[in-house]
Amino acid sequence: MNMQNRLGQAVGQVAESQLSVDTAGTGPILPGPRGLAKPPMIVEPARLWFLSAVVVYGIGMLYSIFIWRRGFQRDNWIHYGLLAIAFALHTVAMAKRGFSLNQCPVNNLYEATAFVLWTITAGSLALGLLPKLRFLGVFTSPLLFGFGLFALWPGLDTEYIDNQPNFSSDWFSLHVPIILLGYGALGLGATAGSMFLTQERNLKSHRAIALFALLPPIQRLEKIITTALVVGLALLTIGVGIGAAFVEPQTPFWSDSKTIWSFLVWAMYGGLLLSHLRFDQRGRRYAWSAIVAFGFVILTFWGTNLLSGIHNPTQ
Repeated sequence: MNMQNRLGQAVGQVAESQLSVDTAGTGPILPGPRGLAKPPMIVEPARLWFLSAVVVYGIGMLYSIFIWRRGFQRDNWIHYGLLAIAFALHTVAMAKRGFSLNQCPVNNLYEATAFVLWTITAGSLALGLLPKLRFLGVFTSPLLFGFGLFALWPGLDTEYIDNQPNFSSDWFSLHVPIILLGYGALGLGATAGSMFLTQERNLKSHRAIALFALLPPIQRLEKIITTALVVGLALLTIGVGIGAAFVEPQTPFWSDSKTIWSFLVWAMYGGLLLSHLRFDQRGRRYAWSAIVAFGFVILTFWGTNLLSGIHNPTQ
């Protein structure tokens, strides 16, 4: 009997410890891995706002299929309105995250991706005020929805630990936002490139569709591609320049993987613009080059950030 009493007391103590209530009154805390108690998972309001924006981006992407099937032949504000609603939700998400951090929300891969997508959306809305560029958002919607879903992956939203004072001036706070604004401009250049290819295909195969479609002529789209790439390259130059000018001497800035990658991107876009302005590379090849170059940026951005010793906040 004594053995049974002791066993019952031990079981009771274990059950009581596993179902203990914390001081904040959040309810029972179940044991985590290896018996360690973990607090309940709480979804941050800023991420909920961003999730709402991504859902609206997805609705806009689905509606863009309808516009594609109609051949862009009717001025339609519905997709533009959906993009504007998503932009408002996206802006609230970034503002809430920024106010919670008391700084621009560009501290991890989730925030950086959200910032680039926000820049592309803002540019699409601004250019969409022009009648012939109203459908630019149709071409950006798949990009916004796809990478918006990717940004919501919990592994990208790591906790930021500010334990590396790598810069000697407050100017460093502009270093990352300016570079990300540049990536957004390069993304708009790629979007205009896809618009160029669509209009060129219509001109070659369905001249009637191209005649009545509310898309700008390919010559104008080529100028938009060039303008976006010039602005993106200029912002990238300024951002990298600020980082190089105000980094502390003991910081391995020049040998860092993200720095080397940034110079590679800069050289790639510099060569693309040089081939267009100096050697008259135009048309389909130029549009494809803008798309492929941004594809390289967006697909390698996260990997180089994780390998970096000074740009990865988890290290």
